[in-house]
Amino acid sequence: MKKIMFVCHGNICRSPTAEFVMKQIVAQSGKQNEYVISSSATSNEAEGCHIYYPAQKELLRRNVPFDANRRAVRLLKSDYPSYDLFIVMDSRNLINALKCFGGADPDGKIKKLLDFTSGGGDISDPWYTDRFDVAFDDISRGCRALFDFLENCST
Repeated sequence: MKKIMFVCHGNICRSPTAEFVMKQIVAQSGKQNEYVISSSATSNEAEGCHIYYPAQKELLRRNVPFDANRRAVRLLKSDYPSYDLFIVMDSRNLINALKCFGGADPDGKIKKLLDFTSGGGDISDPWYTDRFDVAFDDISRGCRALFDFLENCST
């Protein structure tokens, strides 16, 4: 069983998009019984909120099924032993995820999503850019690369 948690600042745009894109990729491969996929936030600013409407709209536009009742949750120190990977969207999320875990990542579980692609980099936050299409494309590319990595390598 591969357990992955996607992480961003508020858990209302990028990380839930990644969660549902990855769930779709895994389901299309027929391997949904081999994965646990979730998402969380490094802050509590949006805790309890639904996925941000423009992110929902982009998921709908791209035919990615999602749970409209899903609510933002905060990344907790107690999550660390329960997951194999914590996939963050940008460098700031990486720093903040480390803080959530008490400043350490002893097992090297925190990775940036685009580091699984050939280009690397950060996924821009559509909360500020209003480019949910660009964020979706980057997330989709990253999730496909992550899935390929997980299926072809051991973590």
